[in-house]
Amino acid sequence: MRRPVALRLYAALATTAVAATTGAVLSAPAASAAAGGATGYATQNGGTTGGAGGQTVRATTGTAIHAALCNRASSSTPIIIEVEGTINHANTAKVSGSSCNTAAGLIELKQISNVTIVGVGSGAVFDQLGIHIRDSSNIIIQNVTVRNVKKSGSPTSNGGDAIGMESTVRNVWVDHVSLEASGGESAGFDGLFDMKDDVRYVTLSYSTLRNSGRGGLVGSSESDTGNSFITYHHNLYENIDSRTPLLRGGIAHIYNNHYVKLNESGINARAGARAKVENNYFKNSKDVLGTFYTSAAGYWQVSGNVFDNVTWSSPGSENKPAGPDPQSNTTVSIPYAYSPDAAGCVPAIVSQTAGAGKGLKVSNGGCSAQTPTPTPTTSTPKPTTTATATPKPTTTATPTPTQPSGTNLSIGAGSDGSGKAAGTGYGNVRDGDLSTYWSPAGSTGSISIKWGSATAVSRINIREAAGSTGAITAWKVVNADTGAVLASGGKAGVISFPRTSLRKITFTITGSTGTPKVAEYETYAG
Repeated sequence: MRRPVALRLYAALATTAVAATTGAVLSAPAASAAAGGATGYATQNGGTTGGAGGQTVRATTGTAIHAALCNRASSSTPIIIEVEGTINHANTAKVSGSSCNTAAGLIELKQISNVTIVGVGSGAVFDQLGIHIRDSSNIIIQNVTVRNVKKSGSPTSNGGDAIGMESTVRNVWVDHVSLEASGGESAGFDGLFDMKDDVRYVTLSYSTLRNSGRGGLVGSSESDTGNSFITYHHNLYENIDSRTPLLRGGIAHIYNNHYVKLNESGINARAGARAKVENNYFKNSKDVLGTFYTSAAGYWQVSGNVFDNVTWSSPGSENKPAGPDPQSNTTVSIPYAYSPDAAGCVPAIVSQTAGAGKGLKVSNGGCSAQTPTPTPTTSTPKPTTTATATPKPTTTATPTPTQPSGTNLSIGAGSDGSGKAAGTGYGNVRDGDLSTYWSPAGSTGSISIKWGSATAVSRINIREAAGSTGAITAWKVVNADTGAVLASGGKAGVISFPRTSLRKITFTITGSTGTPKVAEYETYAG
């Protein structure tokens, strides 16, 4: 019996930092950001702590992120960069300095160490803009969304990788991120999570990877086999053609991941790679494990996996699927403590915990989600010399008890969500009946109203079911067409925001006490 993994320690996300409307970086207490608590191989080789103990700053543009790196005393001075808002090409420029080596058109973490980048507030979205880690060590990226990064077409960024690491990278922990594309290589996209040219001691945890031709690779060619010691756990891979991941050489530990709709192949161990593949759940997929598109064999140790509606191809000279009855052909010794969930509950636990905006929830190793206890640091904040900036307008909406007037646009519309508790339904939130309701599969989740054509909305009313009023304690309203956060706050009720034309609007519960129950999700034009 393995020891349960230690509860990951997070420092509280700051609310005291004030950012300029231009995206200028301002100093804030060092106790305000997530730090430490890495899992998997990122705990080895001295561990991964990112910017723990350093100054915390807030950034609302890519240029401000680069400026925060460049304003450090040295390239190894610890720093925690809290990011809020949309980072894109229009607001990401190169910044020069002795402690940084940045570039326009992507977030460049090059020849540096001891850095944490964490999404806070209403969320951080890197839109068509990739994150590049090169010649660097001790990096944490947490609670951010990176979407639609292209290597061809316009605009291009980071070689088409959402997050890419290369050239002597050590100790990186990527956690609770959402990585998304909108197609494969022919549509201009490449990998969502790539490593090449000597990358070691990396963990990808509690993240979602969706809608891409390529999930990610470890090693750029059959000769690039020096990358190793990678952990993938509690991630969702959904609608991916291949590379979940592609492993060329090295050692990987792959456990408690949920794979849905792998269209061509899944875990591709080749060129001597050795992977421990345990307690994963594969569903509605093809050739989820094996050696593919090469004669250079790879190896795997398998146990406890569930194969739900998985199809297998016949073996050939360059395709050797592990199924239909996968058997181990190597052994892999894992040097760190961990406690895997049973494969049968992986879909539920991953749904509750994986991706940005899930409150950094993790598994307790027993098929239940929990929120790690925030642990403040004792670091003394460095004094700021930044000039007084204009406070950033808040995006937090304050619900009002006044019932909206006009037509409830949800009646007759469609609805969907991230998941639903037994006995509840998405349609219950738009049936005009307060006695029926939707509940998420856990304490957090999303429910959406959608229309067949663009519809103008400026107000919603979240009506909790009898006996559950006040259960919702934190939420955000998202334009599902673009991913933009329209409002965020605490108590549910009537929520107003600038009039927006959209086809789908999502109410995401990010915090609750008890079991949240949404009886009606009303939408109004005015």
